[in-house]
Amino acid sequence: MYLEDPGIYYEIYGKGRPVIILNGIMMSTSSWRAHIERWQKKFQVITYDTRDQGKSARITDKPYTIEVHVEDLKKLVDHLGLKKVNLMGVSYGAQIAELFTLKYPEMIDKLLLSNATDHIDNYLKSIGQAWKVAAELYDGEKFFDISLPYIYSRPFYNNNYEWLMNRRKIFKETLTKDWFDGFVRLASSNETFDIRNEISNITAKTLFISGEEDIITPKSHIIEMSKKVKNSLLANLENTGHALFFEKFEEFCLLVEAFFNND
Repeated sequence: MYLEDPGIYYEIYGKGRPVIILNGIMMSTSSWRAHIERWQKKFQVITYDTRDQGKSARITDKPYTIEVHVEDLKKLVDHLGLKKVNLMGVSYGAQIAELFTLKYPEMIDKLLLSNATDHIDNYLKSIGQAWKVAAELYDGEKFFDISLPYIYSRPFYNNNYEWLMNRRKIFKETLTKDWFDGFVRLASSNETFDIRNEISNITAKTLFISGEEDIITPKSHIIEMSKKVKNSLLANLENTGHALFFEKFEEFCLLVEAFFNND
């Protein structure tokens, strides 16, 4: 389905309590296929692509910051006629979820933040810069080689190397100039993201999920975030990195299901 203004592609599965999923920066609605098959039997799943992502519109006429996605999400929620929602954000999507929750707290029931941060420090900014350099080569294999080791954990690389090399070929075959240009804009949009002084204002029941081997949003940082949010829970998954939603599919799904299905 498509919301023409602002140009958002979205999908809805199942019935019951609505849970809106916000993608990581390299993801799209299609990234959640296996999860949706499972979750749609337990609650209503709403996935969507932010602008400059997946099947949604591109923002090519002006520079923008990550806040633009907050207002896009508000338009989507209003379009769907929802008064209160649950948000699940992963990485870049977690940043959008945090901003939305701070701006529209009355609209949030529960909040799940996986591999999240409350600010972009110099290390994260440097990773983002490396990703942009890789994207501007317009070569899927080179982008994979430079970017993906940050995403997956060492155990996952060692145990799934053949699968990863097949993914490398898929990147070469499917990533287009339009995708790379959109990615560069997304990777530039959150460079000034910083809610360290505001995150304690989040009052919704919140679950933080960290990966033991995540070098992008490390466990220690997520522990500090959880301490700032009074009504929060914290879960850590071992032997996994930034893509824990995929690396630890079963454990991640169980955490999500328990959190959103229990009052």
